[in-house]
Amino acid sequence: MDRLIELQGLLWQSAVETLFIVALTLFFGGLGGLLLGLGLYSTRRGSLLPNQTVFAVLNVIVNTFRPIPFVIFLVAFQPLARSIVGTGIGNTAIIFTLSLASIFFIGRVVEQNLLTVQPGVIEAARSVGAGPLRIIPTILLPEALGPLILGYTFVFVAVVDMAAVAGLVGGGGLGAFALLYGYRQFNPWVTWAAVLLIIVLVQVVQFFGNGLARKVMRR
Repeated sequence: MDRLIELQGLLWQSAVETLFIVALTLFFGGLGGLLLGLGLYSTRRGSLLPNQTVFAVLNVIVNTFRPIPFVIFLVAFQPLARSIVGTGIGNTAIIFTLSLASIFFIGRVVEQNLLTVQPGVIEAARSVGAGPLRIIPTILLPEALGPLILGYTFVFVAVVDMAAVAGLVGGGGLGAFALLYGYRQFNPWVTWAAVLLIIVLVQVVQFFGNGLARKVMRR
């Protein structure tokens, strides 16, 4: 019984740790990905600030890093994490690496969602003299807000998945909990408890994300 109580406490502690890692990753990676996505959208041909050279460079960077499996990305960028945040393992390094990896993924998601904005809306704003720096915050982002919410909800699910993998290299959270107290101690019940908690977490966020997106798109 004492062991069960201890594992329950560790399970909830790991869940909070996962939320902490994911929240910081979405803040840093989400901000960087938004800027990258805006750069991709704005510099493509026929857009607000067309520049084929800048677009080609950004496109190549995203296409180079986005397909790398996260477990490989995690190991490959461990030296960079060590040089910048002072350690290559633990939650600080995991948050840094997760944020960096998610920038390229989120950047493409943002770009694709911005492309859903009708060109006529942008052209109407340009016809009355609005410049790119005014169109982006007042026209482009509000018009794409619903799809962006759905996109970031999808990203949340992906980051939870990546955070679980981070347990392999000393990260905390539910992934590390399942690995240490489930897999390595041959206790499938512990592993499934972590899995079910992740499923509940994802479902709750997906539900609220879908609801918020529907509310925004009905305006």
